[in-house]
Amino acid sequence: MQDRIPTYGIMMYSHSGEKNWRFIVKNIREMGLLTKAVHAGIDEYEFGAVVPPIYQTSTFKFENVQHGADLFSGQGDGYIYTRMRNPTVEAMENAVAVLEGGAHALGCASGMAAIHTVFASVLKAGDHVICSESVYGPTSTLLRTVMSNFGIENSMVDTSNTETVRAAVKSNTRMIFVETPANPTLMISDLAAIAEIAHANNADLVVDNTFMGPVMQRPFEHGADVVVHSLTKSLNGHADVVGGVVVVKDAERYPHFRKTLNQIGGVIDPFNSFLVHRGLKTLPLRVRAASANAMKIAEYLEKHPKVEWVRYPGLESHPQYDVGRRQMDGSGAMISFELAGGLEAGKTMMNNVHLSLLAVSLGGVESLIQHPASMTHATMGRELREQAKITDGLVRLSVGIENVEDILADLEQALDKC
Repeated sequence: MQDRIPTYGIMMYSHSGEKNWRFIVKNIREMGLLTKAVHAGIDEYEFGAVVPPIYQTSTFKFENVQHGADLFSGQGDGYIYTRMRNPTVEAMENAVAVLEGGAHALGCASGMAAIHTVFASVLKAGDHVICSESVYGPTSTLLRTVMSNFGIENSMVDTSNTETVRAAVKSNTRMIFVETPANPTLMISDLAAIAEIAHANNADLVVDNTFMGPVMQRPFEHGADVVVHSLTKSLNGHADVVGGVVVVKDAERYPHFRKTLNQIGGVIDPFNSFLVHRGLKTLPLRVRAASANAMKIAEYLEKHPKVEWVRYPGLESHPQYDVGRRQMDGSGAMISFELAGGLEAGKTMMNNVHLSLLAVSLGGVESLIQHPASMTHATMGRELREQAKITDGLVRLSVGIENVEDILADLEQALDKC
């Protein structure tokens, strides 16, 4: 399938109003991050629209019978049915692919639809998956229940320890699935080292890059084969979309992933794609602002007498600080910490914050705080949570772009009540 990611042309107009295309046309992939965020996925549109129109349609008409036959046979390039392809969805997919540095992307109805699509595209009965033990709870549950029912084995291990990953490899290992930094412990896995292990054993390295996003971490640069995101989080950034995306490194594998997604049916709709694409334009600005806030908050929490420990990639106290410096371009907006009073102190704190919202999810412009053991990771069960070091008193904070002084004041008054 041809690469439909458009080039970015510098269009100038003469005094007579005629378009002049004699200026340089440059590939968007060669431009800077801020330029990519604003212009990636943008093509030429009817009436000179500067943003992709919302093609809110289920189906597309054919010019004639032969045109329809050509599209269904793959001999023609065009649109048939929105579950298969849609211009608005495709514009968003192309933008994410450019930002991540992948060949193609596939928009999905949710982050879990994206992860399910990857599992279904790569794995078959009898295959084995190595997965980060500290991972988004539903990812673990999907592997242990649904995928297990189809004969797919799994090993949940500490992927921040490279030797533990190496020891978990079996003759039937087909995939190593890594979320780094881990949700919610923020442990960091060495992607380059794990990619070497995966490829030496004919396995794929799949990375959930939701916590960092392409602004601060690009797993393909470290050997990953597939990258997944929850679009719901920082890529959209405004808490008004549920979506996911799969990005594949090699164009040759894209048609297989696309066929799998089309058959599963977990595709994203045009309007949500439009909202995500709009959010991508400010992604670097939002992520960098939230990350700057998070650094100050992490430093504050680390010195607070009621906080036992803080896990944040930007702190030198982080166990994998050096790995993070090597593979990430920043520290992100996520902080995990343990209160000295354990579970009860955590509940007290969360019930008394006012600016930070008590809610799941992350990566939005607003600060969100939650308790993983009773919320996002409750389905894992106590035994698996303890194995993954997700303690009962662990608090996860997604830092927003509010004035940092206001966030700190809110946390301080809540901590005073613990």
